[in-house]
Amino acid sequence: MKARRTPWWQYVIAVALGLLAGIGLASYGESSGLSLIGAPWIVAILLAVLGVAVLVMALQVHKYANTDPKKRPHSFVNPTVAVYTLVLAKALGLAGAALAGWYGGQILMSVGHFEAPFYHDAIIECAVSAVVCVADMIIGIIGEWLCQLPPNEGPENPKIKAAARRQSAAQAYKQ
Repeated sequence: MKARRTPWWQYVIAVALGLLAGIGLASYGESSGLSLIGAPWIVAILLAVLGVAVLVMALQVHKYANTDPKKRPHSFVNPTVAVYTLVLAKALGLAGAALAGWYGGQILMSVGHFEAPFYHDAIIECAVSAVVCVADMIIGIIGEWLCQLPPNEGPENPKIKAAARRQSAAQAYKQ
């Protein structure tokens, strides 16, 4: 199995779908009188803690993968944990994008009522949660990058490729 990086357009689609869902929820709340906008403060706190945990795990995987195998410490990082960390980073990036759109949509639909105390508080809660979600999306993208394996010493290694190019250029020069 070869893991691939999450394409940029998937983040854009996640933000757009979240934005539409947030706008739809806020519109439904206005038309029905049942307001469902806002986010409890615990949501922003838990999302921030989750982002920090994924970043710490990704840094440990990166450090382990880029250390000489003979000098690696015996830590909890093994291939299974590394794959789980990669999956968590991918999921955090996409969920952060979708939730940022979700909260952004709620803000867009509620900003006209900013003077009302309920909407004022809900907009602030959504803004804080959206900022945390954007940070989670960035952490997910960075975490995915950190979980990459360094190139092996095979033919695809940049050092080996450069040496092969130099050797072929030298042979062409001699002829």
